[in-house]
Amino acid sequence: MKQEFTEITAKLKEFYSRYMAIAKVYAQEWLAIVIKAQNDLYVLTHAWFSTHLPRVAQQYDKAPPWTQKGLFYLPWFCLFLIILNYFNVFDRSPTIKSVQDPNVVIVNDDLRNMITEGETYTGSFVEELRASGRVDFNEMFLSRIGANVTGRVSEILAIPGQKVKQGDILAKITSTELTQSQLSFLKAKSASQLADQAANRARILYKEDVIALAELQKREAEASSAKAEYRAANDQLRVQGMDQPSIDRLAKSGVIESTNNVIASIPGEIVERKINKGQVVQPADALFTVADLNTLWAVSEIPESNSYLIHKGQKVNLIIPALRNAEIEGVVAHVDSIVNPQTRTVVVRMEVPNKDGLIKPGMLATMMIESQPTEKLLVPTSAVIREDNKDYVFIKEDDDLYRMIAVKLGPEGKGYRPVISGLKEGQNIAVNGAFHLNAERKRQLSGG
Repeated sequence: MKQEFTEITAKLKEFYSRYMAIAKVYAQEWLAIVIKAQNDLYVLTHAWFSTHLPRVAQQYDKAPPWTQKGLFYLPWFCLFLIILNYFNVFDRSPTIKSVQDPNVVIVNDDLRNMITEGETYTGSFVEELRASGRVDFNEMFLSRIGANVTGRVSEILAIPGQKVKQGDILAKITSTELTQSQLSFLKAKSASQLADQAANRARILYKEDVIALAELQKREAEASSAKAEYRAANDQLRVQGMDQPSIDRLAKSGVIESTNNVIASIPGEIVERKINKGQVVQPADALFTVADLNTLWAVSEIPESNSYLIHKGQKVNLIIPALRNAEIEGVVAHVDSIVNPQTRTVVVRMEVPNKDGLIKPGMLATMMIESQPTEKLLVPTSAVIREDNKDYVFIKEDDDLYRMIAVKLGPEGKGYRPVISGLKEGQNIAVNGAFHLNAERKRQLSGG
């Protein structure tokens, strides 16, 4: 086995020597051809210059030998430079320094143009609390109107969307209960009149010494009781929806009307109707809802943890997405004094003018509530990046190096965030371009 390996090695060496000798011969022949071609070209070039540009040829002939030899080798030197450039030997693109610290980023000229520097400073900070909410009726100008008596709806005179004035008739109800109350009123009126007449006769008889004082007092007590029953019957009719002129006409004519009117108690627009003709209704039922839509409420529920930031009179910007993010300025009109035990929230309310009627109750809205200004160390929100549920900023350590550090910040307010920890006043940070710095940091870490 060893002998065979030795024989194979010897044959390989023989082949190698043979082919190397052949290659050397061909190389020498090729080199001789190239040199001869160059010499011929050199002679032709010199002859062309002597014929067409004799002054240049004379200057060349007078030049020192090393200059002439240098020009002879100039094409080879140019070819050498072309080969080097082809393999990017002269690439001027900046090389990235090796970064060992994962929080450090080295910047180049292109990246530096994307960065704006600035210093942290102490300034007036207005915290802006963003709360989702809705537009609702102004309950000061909202009335839910029901029936005054139990009865059957005989006529409906108003529909949703209709504008009404205070005192307008919305519907009519036929009620036997009202009939009975009117009958009781007429009886109480007659009884009161009879009792008054009896008391007057008793006074005359007492003066004539026909009856005793006790009999007079009895008749007067009966008259007072009858008057009280008469007033009570009058009040009952008022409660059941009859006005005093109608009651007076009833007392004068004695004609009983079994129809009760459902009256608008405030001016506004009918926004809801819950009855149909022929329906039996009761005093507990809400038949119509009338609202004045010139003024509405914006209502939001604030988490109890942020309720300490909200006070009556604070400035509020209301944003309504349905109206192309229209903004309405106002103030906090009311803050609830209690916390809802189910949602752990506090209701905040502002009044919204609606003269044009563009805002509709039920629209979604966002309330931007501003707190009172306080002096705090601030950084712009554009300087902050968030990773792994933490906030970071880039501080400048030298012209080409930035370091990413973790900071603890408060809620945003008007483009700034207050610094709780991690930064000091006057530190130089990347105000704009933090996103680009973070992208470059990750690229350098990945070796890209």
